[in-house]
Amino acid sequence: MTNQRQTSTLEAARASLSPEEKKRRLINAAFYALCLVLGVAFGFINNPSLNELMNFIASVFTRLFSFIAVPIIALALISTLAKLGKDSSSGRIFKQTIFYTLATTIVAAIVGALLYKIIAPANVPAEIAGTANIGDIQKTTYLDHILSVIPNNILQPFVAGNVLSVLLISAAVGIALAVMPKNERRDALLNGILGLQDVLFMLIKWIIAVLPIGIMGFTAKLVTELEHGVVLGSVASYFSVVISANLIQMFIILPLFLVLRGLNPFKVARGMLPAVAVAFFSKSSAGTLPVTMASAENNCGVNPKVARFVLPICTTINMNGCAGFILITSLFLMQNAGIEITTGTVIAWIFIATIAAVGNAGVPMGCYFLTISLLSSMNVPVLLMGIILPVYAVIDMIETAVNVWSDATVANIVNKDLEGELEKDQHQGDQVAV
Repeated sequence: MTNQRQTSTLEAARASLSPEEKKRRLINAAFYALCLVLGVAFGFINNPSLNELMNFIASVFTRLFSFIAVPIIALALISTLAKLGKDSSSGRIFKQTIFYTLATTIVAAIVGALLYKIIAPANVPAEIAGTANIGDIQKTTYLDHILSVIPNNILQPFVAGNVLSVLLISAAVGIALAVMPKNERRDALLNGILGLQDVLFMLIKWIIAVLPIGIMGFTAKLVTELEHGVVLGSVASYFSVVISANLIQMFIILPLFLVLRGLNPFKVARGMLPAVAVAFFSKSSAGTLPVTMASAENNCGVNPKVARFVLPICTTINMNGCAGFILITSLFLMQNAGIEITTGTVIAWIFIATIAAVGNAGVPMGCYFLTISLLSSMNVPVLLMGIILPVYAVIDMIETAVNVWSDATVANIVNKDLEGELEKDQHQGDQVAV
C-alpha cells in the first residue's frame, strides 16, 4: 500500500512538471501579456465607447470575485476542520502542525504590519479609490464590531457578505463535523460539502481562464483615469510592502525557524526547490501538493507518515503569503477610505489576517477573493482592488511560493521534532507484526 501511494504521488508530480503542462503555462502567460498590452493601448486611446466597454468588463469581474469568495471560504474551512477529525489518532503530529502553522502565519502578518508602518504608503486620489462620495464612515467601537461578527441568523452573514461571521459559522460547523460520531448521515453531509467545494473550484478555474480579459478592462480603466505621477507612486509603495514582506518571510523568517529547530535551511531549500518552482508558476499550493509531497519524502527524507499528514493540512491552512497580503491590502484600502490606522487597528488585523488566511482556499487568487470579501463586509470601497489586479499575478506567484516553502518548513520541523518517537512507533509496530 505504501509503495502504491508513493508511485501515485510521483506520477502526479511528474504530470505537474510535464512538457504539456509547461506549454500550457507559457500560453497562459502570453495571453496575460497580450491582454495587459491591449488594456494599456485602449486606455491611452481614451475613446468614450471603448472606455464604457472596459468599465463594463471591470464591473463584471468585480461581481464575479464577490460572488465566488464567500462560499469558497466557508466550504474550505468546514471541509478542512471536518477532515482533521478523521486523523485524530495522529494527535502528536497534528498538535505540532497546528502550532508551527499558527506561529509562521502570525509572524508573516507581523512582518507585513511592521513594513506597512515603516514604509507608510500614501493614499491615492479619492476619486480613484472610490471614496470621493462616500462621506464619513460610521465609527464603531471594537465591542460593537465584535458584536456584529456574532450572527443571529445562519443565512444573513452569507447574504450580507459578512466574512468574519461566515468564518465563525464555518469553524463551528467544521468542528462539529469533526467530533460527530462517524455514521452514514455525517459522511453523506461531508461528501455533499466536498462536492460543492469541487463545483466552486471548477467555477474558479473557469473565471481564471478568462481572467486576462478582466485584467485588460481594469488596466484600460487604470490608464484612462489615473493621474500617473501621484497614483503610481503610492500604489508602487504598497506593492513594495507586499513583495518585501513575502521575501523577508521566505529568505529570513522561515530559514530562521529551520535553524532554531536544528535543520540546515540550504539543504531543505535544495530538496524542496522543485515544489517551490511549480508553486511559483502554477499559483496554486493545492495543485502543487503532489510535487511538495514527493520532494519532502524523496529529497528531504521526511517520514511518509508526516509528509502525508502534515502537507495536505498545511496546503489548506498554512498561508504565510496570504496572511501578509490580507493585512497589508486591508490596511491600505481602509486608510484610503478615511479610516484611522491606529496601533490597535494594526494589532486587531494581525489576528484577523491570520484567522482569515487559515480559512483561505489553496487555489489561484484565493487571497484576492478573500480580501475583497473581508473589506466589502465592512463597507470599505474595493475599487482599488481593480488597480491591484493587473499586477496581482506577480504577487500571487510569490505568495504561492512562500506558502509552499512554509508548508515544507513545517513538515521538515515536525519530522525533526518527532523523529525519535516515530521511529519508536515504527519499531513497536514491527514487533507486533512479527
